[in-house]
Amino acid sequence: MSQTDTTLAIVTGASRGLGAAIAERLGGRGYHVLAVARTTGGLEELDDRIRAVGGEATLAPMDVAQPEAMIQLTRAVLDRWGGCDLWVHTAIHAAPLSPAPHVDPRDMEKSVAVNVAATYGLIALFEPLLRARGGTALFLDDPRGGQPFFGAYGATKAAQIALARSWQTETQRIGPRVHIATPQPMPTAIRARFYPGEDRAALTPCAHEARRILGELGL
Repeated sequence: MSQTDTTLAIVTGASRGLGAAIAERLGGRGYHVLAVARTTGGLEELDDRIRAVGGEATLAPMDVAQPEAMIQLTRAVLDRWGGCDLWVHTAIHAAPLSPAPHVDPRDMEKSVAVNVAATYGLIALFEPLLRARGGTALFLDDPRGGQPFFGAYGATKAAQIALARSWQTETQRIGPRVHIATPQPMPTAIRARFYPGEDRAALTPCAHEARRILGELGL
């Protein structure tokens, strides 16, 4: 099989949590996984798990908030694979909980850069790759807007999903397909920062949510 015949999934934010669980499941179901994240160690551990289930991955230790890096990535995808079958966007910046007037300006700036501006940039770059293969984009909602102390995270996550929903409506007839799922609470590092005293045993494992959400796509 040539590389242009390979079924390719790009997972942004793939090094841990739900992104890693989705990447691992896709790798075990015949997708070549292009795993994008800043954490090299997490990507290497993911690669080991994908190989253990008979899958293949290409690791891209990059920051989605760096436009030049993402332009380079999409050019490489086009040259090597000719397009993309599935894009799963799980990259997120979760600012510390804080009263709205006391959000650290640096946290707000990074929240906007990663959660909103990077998503906008990736949609523009990935749309041609997905359209070339009749592909699908998957976003994960986490509705926190208006909740106390979630100002930076809630506002920018809501903006991210609003952007995805607009794209979803715009592409209903012409593609690519855009799907937005809402995961159940999971024992991720981000949630542990939000709810440090929570009973993690009562939460849904990331692998279970990966299976359920990919099932919504028929995968």
